[in-house]
Amino acid sequence: MKAYNPKDWSKLIFHFHKSDSFRMLLPAMIGLAVYSAALCYLDVELKVIKLRSTTVLHSLLGFVLSLLLVFRTNTAYDRWWEGRKIWGDMVNNTRNLMLKLNAYIPSDKKDLKNNFRILISNYPFALKEHLRGGYKEELLEEHPNLHPSELKNYNHIPNRIAQQLYIEIEKLRTDNIISEEKLIVLNEELRSFTNNAGACERIKSTPIPYSYSTFIKRIILLYIITLPIGLVDDFKWATIPMVLFVFYAFAGLELIAEEIEDPFGYEDNDLPTDQISERIKKNLQEIVGK
Repeated sequence: MKAYNPKDWSKLIFHFHKSDSFRMLLPAMIGLAVYSAALCYLDVELKVIKLRSTTVLHSLLGFVLSLLLVFRTNTAYDRWWEGRKIWGDMVNNTRNLMLKLNAYIPSDKKDLKNNFRILISNYPFALKEHLRGGYKEELLEEHPNLHPSELKNYNHIPNRIAQQLYIEIEKLRTDNIISEEKLIVLNEELRSFTNNAGACERIKSTPIPYSYSTFIKRIILLYIITLPIGLVDDFKWATIPMVLFVFYAFAGLELIAEEIEDPFGYEDNDLPTDQISERIKKNLQEIVGK
């Protein structure tokens, strides 16, 4: 996720980054400018065609299209914000689990506490790469009973780490380090790991319905192609910038919605899962005193 100052208007307006909508739409805008200029030239200069104003019709269609884009953008943002809440829950749950384990495990068992810290902090790193469809062994710390090199053999690496957490905590119970009551107390945070992973996977694997997405794109295309035809009679050469502005507004909203509806990738507007994972790791290190 790209960090920025929301109060710095000049930088926000004039700065273009690799995923900026203007940069991505520029080739289409150039083609649209050429198309609009050709219509203006034929109608205004050569007068070989006589186009009639359809601004009333396009105003009505533009209103309907605006409503569709608002719904599309809100739906995509809801997915982005839900993902952020899930990762916020993960921050809290990892802290709570480590705080409880740190209190339950005797102070003379520093290595045991650190082993749990490694498993817990490895989970968000594994999950964020799992959601991106990859695996980075170098991000994970080595655990005595689960080496990072072993994890590449599993399709669902976060599940394997969660399984090892259950195994290690059950061993605490069988070794009489924690009681049955304390095991029940720990269960809520343990369950939250797989619940959070499942919620992220639901967002990742369920995009906006195909027919809805293609319908909006087709409507935008038809609207923009016919717009200069309806404006030339009233606005002459001023049609070109007007059409480009409308296209940038409508298509830009659709591009933004496409980007944020899957918030777990590497794009500038995706969630800062790398930073969140690092923060979790530092928080857990501080809890166990390392």
